Amino acid sequence: MAKAKKLRIIPLGGLDEIGKNLTAFEFGNEIIMVDCGMAFPDDDMPGVDMVINDISYLERNWQKIKGIFLTHGHEDHIGGLPYFLKSINVPVYGTRLTLGLVEHKLKEHNILSGAKLHRVRYGQTVEAGRNFSVEFIRTNHSIADSAALAIKTPAGTVIHMGDFKIDTTPIVGDMIDLARLGELGKEGVLALMSDSTNVERPGFAMSERSVGETFEQIFKNCSKRIIVATFASNVHRVQQIIDAAAKNNRKVAVSGRSMENIVEISILLGYMKVPEGVLINIDNIKKYKPSQVVIITTGSQGEPMSALTRMAYSDHRKVEVTKDDLIILSATPIPGNEKSVSNVVNELFKIGAEVIYKSLAEVHVSGHACQEELKLILALTKPKFFIPVHGEHRHLVLHKALAQKVGIPEKNIFVLENGSVLELDQTGAKPAGTVPAGKILVDGLGVGDVGNIVLRDRKHLAQDGLIIVVVTVTDHGRRIVGRPDIISRGFVYVREAESLMGGIREIAAQSVTDSMAKKNPDWSSLKSALKTAVAKYIYDATKRNPMILPIIEEV
Repeated sequence: MAKAKKLRIIPLGGLDEIGKNLTAFEFGNEIIMVDCGMAFPDDDMPGVDMVINDISYLERNWQKIKGIFLTHGHEDHIGGLPYFLKSINVPVYGTRLTLGLVEHKLKEHNILSGAKLHRVRYGQTVEAGRNFSVEFIRTNHSIADSAALAIKTPAGTVIHMGDFKIDTTPIVGDMIDLARLGELGKEGVLALMSDSTNVERPGFAMSERSVGETFEQIFKNCSKRIIVATFASNVHRVQQIIDAAAKNNRKVAVSGRSMENIVEISILLGYMKVPEGVLINIDNIKKYKPSQVVIITTGSQGEPMSALTRMAYSDHRKVEVTKDDLIILSATPIPGNEKSVSNVVNELFKIGAEVIYKSLAEVHVSGHACQEELKLILALTKPKFFIPVHGEHRHLVLHKALAQKVGIPEKNIFVLENGSVLELDQTGAKPAGTVPAGKILVDGLGVGDVGNIVLRDRKHLAQDGLIIVVVTVTDHGRRIVGRPDIISRGFVYVREAESLMGGIREIAAQSVTDSMAKKNPDWSSLKSALKTAVAKYIYDATKRNPMILPIIEEV
């Protein structure tokens, strides 16, 4: 009876965007999830710390969920886990480093003790309920212990590649298990879900090892202090920086909270080997000559509060950048971060520091597969249906075109959106409606309490400022006491706009006097009339629309 049912694939994040990856697989009365990520806020989300997925569909069906399977430990794949597990505590499966990073994250949220974390090895298969078995397959990426998942169901096998590249000379461990992917292809693959991030790039992604060779050349010929900014999660990159430093008799200091945490976890779990005496505390860098020091820091994306940004703007408590420093940006800006990175680079140049970034030297390689690698995975797995994932809309469409070139019929390729449902089995596949999927904004300890209206107000305040008009009345609203008070924030400087402020006071007083002359005026109508009159006066005088907050108090 179960075989007559169809598999439902429901992406809740990660499509038409880079970030907050989460896909649900549903068969009968059982659900498994792949990843549970977060995204960084856009420029139009002032004050927001992070963005997570709308999980209302999963909350309604929480009793069906048999587990969460993690492909790797990047924030866009595990960053939403603490918020999810607070609502729905289900088993979590992942490789050793991935779970090490998850443990640290759950500890920060004080929910580690109740979490059900299960470590999985490559080649191991996990039985999840009666309808799902999930095999972990070795892949290469910019973080160690990355995995693809072979999800076997009564409807057929789905391969979810996670984030991957084909690196024939990885820093640690073996290359991606192409042999196993080929075996699955021979057995029959119902659907392939594959990383679309680098689909615009022809050829193959360069090996991570090539970056290490560049570091060694730069370090060998440099007499300055070296500061390298990279992603904290790129354990292999950090290892190569440490290796190059050790070869050139340099000490290594680490700056940035996330960098410090991941280096500590990686050393503890054995994913990073640091020669004795090489790692020093950031407080001790002044004990050594500049030519004896390397600083590894966060901030490769120009984040406002990151260590490198603070260094660039002379706001770092322990590191002061000078013209005797060499700064290496070992990362490519994520789409949307280009301006922030450019600003940081410009500030470093103003200080007089030497700056090396990707367009000047091979100091970064991508962790995502390029066109030839994507085609190879399609050819090996020979899927009946293909679903491009992990990318903005143009990436998904271009990946569809690439799949057609290797022989996948157009009718068997589905470019989905977050919340769309795809039903499939051996006889066919078709869209089957939608479920709720959207963005939940996290601001401090608040989760979901910042919505469109709050964001609209924040943008309004940021763009036009605020005017507070305080009018005091007496005798149950029959007359005004004194002159209205005007408070301006982000609109005009009051002392330099006395004429405008005087006009606002007159209009405010007249508006309230006129409203009180009417029969039985209520506070709401008084405030509304006051706000309308002041807004019109300000726009006529300045052609600007500040937010106006009317306050009427009674004495």
